Amino acid sequence: MPADLAVIGLGHLGLPLAQAAVAAGVSTLGYKTGPEGGSLTPAELRRMLSGGFRPTTDAAELGRVRTAVICAPTPPGPDGAHDLAQVASAARTLAAHLRPHTTVILESPVHPGTTDDFLRPLLEDGSGLRAGRDFHLAYSPSRVDPGNRDFGPANTPKIIGGLTPACTESAAAFYGRLTDKVVRARGPREAETVQLLETNYRHVNIALVNEMAVLCHDLGVDLWDVIRCAETKPFGFQAFRPGPGVGGHGIPQDLTGRAPRSLRMVELAQQVNSHMPQYVIQRAAALLNEHGKSARAARVLLLGVTYKADLADQQGTPAHEIALRLMELGASVSYHDPLVPAWSVLGHPVPRADSLYEAAADADLTILLQQHRTYDLQGLSVKAQLLLDTRGATPTGAAHRL
Repeated sequence: MPADLAVIGLGHLGLPLAQAAVAAGVSTLGYKTGPEGGSLTPAELRRMLSGGFRPTTDAAELGRVRTAVICAPTPPGPDGAHDLAQVASAARTLAAHLRPHTTVILESPVHPGTTDDFLRPLLEDGSGLRAGRDFHLAYSPSRVDPGNRDFGPANTPKIIGGLTPACTESAAAFYGRLTDKVVRARGPREAETVQLLETNYRHVNIALVNEMAVLCHDLGVDLWDVIRCAETKPFGFQAFRPGPGVGGHGIPQDLTGRAPRSLRMVELAQQVNSHMPQYVIQRAAALLNEHGKSARAARVLLLGVTYKADLADQQGTPAHEIALRLMELGASVSYHDPLVPAWSVLGHPVPRADSLYEAAADADLTILLQQHRTYDLQGLSVKAQLLLDTRGATPTGAAHRL
């Protein structure tokens, strides 16, 4: 049975789009592009299937939809830029079955110019059709924020940049079925650069507050109280909070080699943020030393090894580097995470603590890396011999904060 929509790529971008489309009454096909990290609970999958979602491995079905959205993953390549291999594969697969009047939209994170310079030729060469004349082509940056209870697809404005005005309007008509507001960009390059700006904005501001965390510790200033006070300003300030590193799927891009000039502030932000796992290790070693213990042979318990609270996704989590560096120092590392039943670092399984409080009482040092909602941080601070809180989530005075 023909569907209105094909979502190509069922990872962390594609699955939320498919869920939103099904919830809006859009009959939807789901087509995988490769190994992808998205996941659904059995209940979510049942709701989607009953609402008209249909996974398929038959590429021919992609030729029977009115709209196809490419959500293929673009992980960092060897040079740190987006790896477009799965986007290329998705484009070639779609092109072989592309029909006139189809609307094709790219949502994968890419650098500016990708839709026109990279995706368009693949679709045109593989289909024999002309973008902007025979089919519509547009870019729309994904604004997925997993676990956000306040903002979802329906109340998050969608940016559209089409190859032609008609392309923009066709894509806008589709997204208008899913969201309350559609914002039209001047073209695909502008829409792609929206994604670039939003991702870099996050990383630059996290880098600033991470540097403030180091400075405030050196000055003996409570950064968490500083942030609490600063965020009362009703204009000109948005609160970001430090942490052990920046995880997630968004890759900061300084466009070195891809633009007339690089974004120096983004490059510096990457350096600051990538140093945070090492700073956590320095703080951990100093705390152990202050309490008459050495990192070598110390028992260290890591709490929360995902990149975001209350999600099982481990993409880019700083927990991996922190665990590795602790092991290199000779520490005995274990972990607890209610969402991660098994965890390994460089192929080596890390022991999982079954009883949280017993493990914290037994460990020389407990490091809170992610504040999952199930953690009783007040009780944990009482049980732990020594607690380093990298998220500022524990009650004031209950732990050593980053």
